[in-house]
Amino acid sequence: MQSDQRPRVQGFFHADTNTITYVASCPATRQCAIIDPVLDYSVSDGRTGTAAADAVAAHVRERQLTVAWILETHVHADHLSAAAHLRALFGAPLAIGEHVTRVQKVFGDLFNAGADFARDGSQFDRLLRDSERFALGELEVEVLHTPGHTPACVSYRIGDALFVGDTLFMPDYGTARCDFPGGDAHAMYRSIRRLLALPPATRMFLCHDYLPPGRRDFVWETSVEAQRAHNVQIHDGIDEVTYVSARHQRDATLAAPQLLLPAVQVNMRAGDLPPAEANGVRYLKIPLNRI
Repeated sequence: MQSDQRPRVQGFFHADTNTITYVASCPATRQCAIIDPVLDYSVSDGRTGTAAADAVAAHVRERQLTVAWILETHVHADHLSAAAHLRALFGAPLAIGEHVTRVQKVFGDLFNAGADFARDGSQFDRLLRDSERFALGELEVEVLHTPGHTPACVSYRIGDALFVGDTLFMPDYGTARCDFPGGDAHAMYRSIRRLLALPPATRMFLCHDYLPPGRRDFVWETSVEAQRAHNVQIHDGIDEVTYVSARHQRDATLAAPQLLLPAVQVNMRAGDLPPAEANGVRYLKIPLNRI
């Protein structure tokens, strides 16, 4: 691949949630995709904000980019999505993997969302199938269904760049948990091996970074080669049985993410807040003794 065919990638680190939003752009046409945008949310008072998303929007405008797509890798459980805000700003279509309907069914029922909450993915402009391809300027986006963390996770391959959502973390941290509804450590192992079969030089961009012992700086870019050689949970030589056993043991020690309940209610609606009630106020529900 010629160097000028590589997407330009800019990451935006959201410190409150350890999330990275990406702008991936075609150098020739200046078309771009915004991947996994974050909505600010205060747990203490329930206030939302758009400062993080507006910083992404400012970058797009400063670089004179055209937003062709807003892409979600999955229904996130650790941050609220700013996809609806950015869709309103730029008029770009919002896409997610087609299996989002499975997540909407589970959590729509958990939150008793009612008949007015569609569980067919229609809140999104496009539901993407495994191996589907579409254009980003002169670049091509390939959709890879990578279930395990959730049943609806997808990764996006754009030229030599791979955006893996929560499937993998930095090699010194490992892989995502698999104990959410519909999660499956066996599926995760197979999804990761699919990704690690890509060319070794493939750049890999992660949705999160956390600091393991011995590291002081946040980083979110690695490579297929580095993951195969050094990932502490799934490097070459780790078989499925070993990975699944270790993943189950690790997941059993983890508490639910702090933003799980507010995040999923918003993200299953494509970043829209729940509808206002009769008094004009929007509410997030907290189901008791269910998680």
